Amino acid sequence: MKMKRHLIALDLDGTLLTDAKTITERSKHVIKKAREAGHIVVIATGRPHRASLTYYEELDLDTPMINFNGAYLHHPIDKKWEALHSPLPLRTALAVIETCDQLGVHNIMAEVLGDVYIDRYDEEFMEIFHINRIDHPIRIGNLKNQLDYDPTSLIIHPRENQVDLLREGLNRDHASVIEHRHWGAPWNMIEIVRKGMNKGVAVDRVAKYYQIEPENVIAFGDEDNDLEMIDYAGVGVAMENAASYLKKIANYVTATNEADGVAIFLEDYLDLN
Repeated sequence: MKMKRHLIALDLDGTLLTDAKTITERSKHVIKKAREAGHIVVIATGRPHRASLTYYEELDLDTPMINFNGAYLHHPIDKKWEALHSPLPLRTALAVIETCDQLGVHNIMAEVLGDVYIDRYDEEFMEIFHINRIDHPIRIGNLKNQLDYDPTSLIIHPRENQVDLLREGLNRDHASVIEHRHWGAPWNMIEIVRKGMNKGVAVDRVAKYYQIEPENVIAFGDEDNDLEMIDYAGVGVAMENAASYLKKIANYVTATNEADGVAIFLEDYLDLN
């Protein structure tokens, strides 16, 4: 009996990518085999478009892509495909920025799709987020004065002792309008998007587009921002290096991102050998 078509949703950092931020040849080979077998492969990442496109092209994909944890769903190739962009209200963003200013966080970044705003110039911060000043013009300066559009996302780089305090404040003051995620070590960032936007919602939209039932969605992840996607998927797969709470809700746990966990699982589950 022919296997049903599956939608395969791939997180990047800590999941498909090695710690060196590369895709192994084995992973590329297995993903190609999955696509040749008729399965649909999509990237679902917290990264912006500019920091994901290289991997999209490396995998030779022709599908929609999920960026900013679901706040931006678009098709990099098919310009007729209707993009979905759900930014934060500017008023809310400015209130969060004011709170960060009062606390004295290291830095704050806002993105309006491809436009980048950074509170303080920081080479390391720009390197982490793949910002090249030649390719990506940025505005540097106090975001309260610079930001004048609804941002797709905010990234806060707090001091280590500010993380819990800041997240408690976000829950207390803005829970009805924002979602916030804490990145794990070594970057220690807090990412904020509009309420109701997460990878699970975006993957569901893609699944409906391809007429694939949730039971035939395979989703891979390792962090806080993968939780809804893993929970939604009929086949939720946590990496061995994933957060413990993610492993508890996943249907399966595969090998680490350093040990080709995605490839190992797909070969076995989809019988690609």
